[in-house]
Amino acid sequence: MVVEMSTGMIRGLGTVVVFVAFVGLTLWVFNGKRNAQFAEARLLPFADEPHPEIPEESATRSTLP
Repeated sequence: MVVEMSTGMIRGLGTVVVFVAFVGLTLWVFNGKRNAQFAEARLLPFADEPHPEIPEESATRSTLP
């Protein structure tokens, strides 16, 4: 028995696959066990920025020319 798949059937299966992936990703993101990992990942864009070391005496600007 050969089953012919129509375009509508293929699109329906694609929709089901995307919906299952969406539900799985949503459950993974909002899982409470991952809060520490996401808190660390949230700061990654700032990890390569150097921290300026300003001496206390030069913290104010001078008005001299």
